[in-house]
Amino acid sequence: MPHHRHTGSTDGDAMRVNRPTRAAARNQDLVDRADPATDASLLPTLEEGLVLVDIEQSRGVPVLQSLVLDHLLLNEGPAFWVDARGFATTTGLARIAPSLRLLDRIHVARGFTPYQHYGAVCDLSDAVNRTVRAAPSATPSLVVAPALDAPYRDADTLSDPQASTLHARTLARLTAYAKAYDVPVLLTRTTTDKFSAAIEAAAAQQLTCTETRLGPRFVGDAFETLVYPVGGGSSFQTTFAYWRQLLGIRAAQVELEAVPDDTASRPAVTVGSGVTAEGERTSFTAAPLQDAWIDAAHAGGR
Repeated sequence: MPHHRHTGSTDGDAMRVNRPTRAAARNQDLVDRADPATDASLLPTLEEGLVLVDIEQSRGVPVLQSLVLDHLLLNEGPAFWVDARGFATTTGLARIAPSLRLLDRIHVARGFTPYQHYGAVCDLSDAVNRTVRAAPSATPSLVVAPALDAPYRDADTLSDPQASTLHARTLARLTAYAKAYDVPVLLTRTTTDKFSAAIEAAAAQQLTCTETRLGPRFVGDAFETLVYPVGGGSSFQTTFAYWRQLLGIRAAQVELEAVPDDTASRPAVTVGSGVTAEGERTSFTAAPLQDAWIDAAHAGGR
């Protein structure tokens, strides 16, 4: 069992968040710049607190990634992403992002076991403080934790009561971060059942995304998708082209210059070489996402 370094030494301070000093001005919300004529075709606004998105019919990786990128377009500050089940894919984010500068604002830690995942969540406060010390204006604008139930549901080393307890502690810490930083904490779950019911109960905002022949349809208490972006007279489907078009509209609204559609023009930085499964030597490039904050020495690896 990997050893984990807890952020608190006693039960009394276990949930205390080491909150950075915020600037007098909150993260500037740019939503007022949006064009009302096209705003109905865009993505729902994420409210402060836990935000649960249930995505029907698929894992919904592009859906989650687009919600994150759209939020970063509308708000200043970085996103801190505790990943599970491979939602933070660099390739997918790069294909739909209207600018690589957005990816530079995403900090990712990955937890493959329940202890690694819980450790990354516990260490998030330290990661935020390091980022703020480096750039005082970089207070977080979003926390992301997809497939929140997956690491604990799939754990062979934990009994059912132990898995439920560790999952509840993770959920409690994320709730504390939402309150301390006044930001949305974007969550998904792998399935709807008794184990994941606590996520729904704790959520301040819940959205359901259903794939249709025209594109994804979001439904929530304050949002419902009614129209879809069109180009050349035809509707965009739930593809990378759809998400890139949608985020391109948002980028134009907030006056962010989009990069060309040709991804081949994007720079790639070679960081080393290795051997593939077929025995061929190849080079590897650096991901545009920031390095993970989880410490391999105490959390059992990244």
